[in-house]
Amino acid sequence: MNVTLRGRTRHFRTVTFDAAHNSVLLIEQRLLPHEFKIVATRDFRETARAIHDMVVRGAGAIGASAAYGLAQGVRAFRGNDLKKFSTHAEMVFQTLKSARPTAVDPVNAMNDVRREMMRGKTVSERQLLAQAAAEEFANEDVEHCEAIGRHGRKLIRNGTRILTHCNAGWLAFVDIGSATAPMYAAQAAGKKFHVWCDETRPRSQGATLTAWELAQQKISHQIIADNAAGHLMQRGKVGLVIVGSDRTLGRTGEVTNKIGTYTKAVLAARHKIPFYVAIPLSTIDWNMKNGFKIPIEERNESEVLGAWGILETRNGEKGKRQYVRVANPTSGACNPGFDVAPPELITGIITPAGIFKPKELWKHRRKLGCND
Repeated sequence: MNVTLRGRTRHFRTVTFDAAHNSVLLIEQRLLPHEFKIVATRDFRETARAIHDMVVRGAGAIGASAAYGLAQGVRAFRGNDLKKFSTHAEMVFQTLKSARPTAVDPVNAMNDVRREMMRGKTVSERQLLAQAAAEEFANEDVEHCEAIGRHGRKLIRNGTRILTHCNAGWLAFVDIGSATAPMYAAQAAGKKFHVWCDETRPRSQGATLTAWELAQQKISHQIIADNAAGHLMQRGKVGLVIVGSDRTLGRTGEVTNKIGTYTKAVLAARHKIPFYVAIPLSTIDWNMKNGFKIPIEERNESEVLGAWGILETRNGEKGKRQYVRVANPTSGACNPGFDVAPPELITGIITPAGIFKPKELWKHRRKLGCND
């Protein structure tokens, strides 16, 4: 995506790899929209922490980060003993896998890297193959998002008012995004539309990230409180909902996404509004058979009890990023990070291979990259 900073526009990917320094380069998303900064993680443990702490977040972006992190970890191995190398690679894999347990993209991405890596007969060959496979995953993520845009743009007409939840945009992937891909493609085709950005408490990714992206892209949008969506739907001001997913079950069509997605799906069904989920193939879990088996990440209660922001000084200058306690000081909080929407509430799944009904995924699994 193109980003304009101090009057200069440049293209950036959310995640890249610096082979010379064996570092993963990430956009520090916790600072947005107030500051744009690239940070480098120097080893696989730092990469895992960046995923866990949401320096980088979003299905495809953490998938690419995990793939690069695995390559980063195995490239740091010294020696020629394949058995010791395999033990080290497994430790790197498990460390990165545990960083964000709900999303399936990191596991799928790292499994791609491991399969390709095993073709090597020596440690050095496997290290080279791991880096190449990680790069291939990142490039494929971009290609998948481009294809999602081509298939999804036909859903957007002139004047459509679209609701989205959380951030499934360029910042959540290597480039372009999943839920935003149809919007960017529709804009390129000359269509005019408006986007309602759910603020998406407690971390407010809609207000901070999606809105920042759309502003950069000059797409008409407004931020709304999460609880305003039903009101807008009731009054006919929402014509389409597009969200992303962190894990979609290929066998059942159940969709896991940021907490609040299930609520929006229920509201959309009540008001007969089309509800679409946009995903690359790496987001599909072909093995799990029940959405209630998906591990739902329980995040720190501080996210619910307060908020991060930038305080402005009296002369209008921006101060430091600070956390502000909002809730009652003696209260605790429950903070599940995700929820699961059943297939009957979902109009269609927008994939790189086309748009499918949720329960059609298994039928078309070969087309969707399942080789089992």
